[in-house]
Amino acid sequence: MSGKKNKILVPTDFTKVSDNAIGHAMQLASHTGGEVYLLHVVPKQSEVDETRKKLEMEQERAQKLNAAVPVHKLVRVGSIFDDIGDAAVEINADLIMMGTHGMRGMQFITGSRALRVITSSNVPFIVVQERPIKEGGYDSIVVPLDLHQETRQKLTLVADMARSFNGKVHLITPREDDEFLHKQLVNHIRFANQYLDERGIAHDATIAKEDSGDFVNAVVRHAVAVDADLITIMNLSQGNIFGVLGVPYEQEIITNEAQIPVMCMNPRDRGSGGGWTFQ
Repeated sequence: MSGKKNKILVPTDFTKVSDNAIGHAMQLASHTGGEVYLLHVVPKQSEVDETRKKLEMEQERAQKLNAAVPVHKLVRVGSIFDDIGDAAVEINADLIMMGTHGMRGMQFITGSRALRVITSSNVPFIVVQERPIKEGGYDSIVVPLDLHQETRQKLTLVADMARSFNGKVHLITPREDDEFLHKQLVNHIRFANQYLDERGIAHDATIAKEDSGDFVNAVVRHAVAVDADLITIMNLSQGNIFGVLGVPYEQEIITNEAQIPVMCMNPRDRGSGGGWTFQ
């Protein structure tokens, strides 16, 4: 067991959704022996002192949630689109917890510059809205699987998350009428089942009634049905979080009406290390 503490970076703009992201981060850190870093980016040096005072108040509120979790504060001068990634590299963050204001705030995440924060980062993101984290944390996790080999990489992170919260994983794939592609999906489900079985992770698997054209909605509906606490998605191409389904779909999944948090991650090069690990 490593003595390293997992580091969770939380960009905050002092809004309700940012406060909620801090709550998620504190709960996750308390389960995993981690620490939390609060980040605010200002455009001018003259705003730094006032921002530090605001961050100190945020820090105090966070510590009231759990005094045992170390909470640090970071102020940077520049652009939030660039400095989130830079700060993550600087502190060697394992996870970024970020709030979004639903569709009203999606320019923060899906603008041509902002989306790059997620798609260019080796650090997984969890994006939350206003739904608070449950006392039990992320103990019901929905994992969409498609025909991409890289989506299997999600299972490492998902298994660790589920183990940490003693949770259950719900695998879901789109319906595929083509016999060859259907067999590929079945093989992916078989691999996932075996992987989770070997690690003692409770799980089930569902083939959606919908094909890939409506898979995003199928995933959200399934997540609601199983009362999911987290949906995990893999970015498979630049600017495209939900794999082969296309750029517009990440808005639908991240800003789902059920406000279920969404974990976004990028494929790692085979053989590369790093990434989130749980104590």
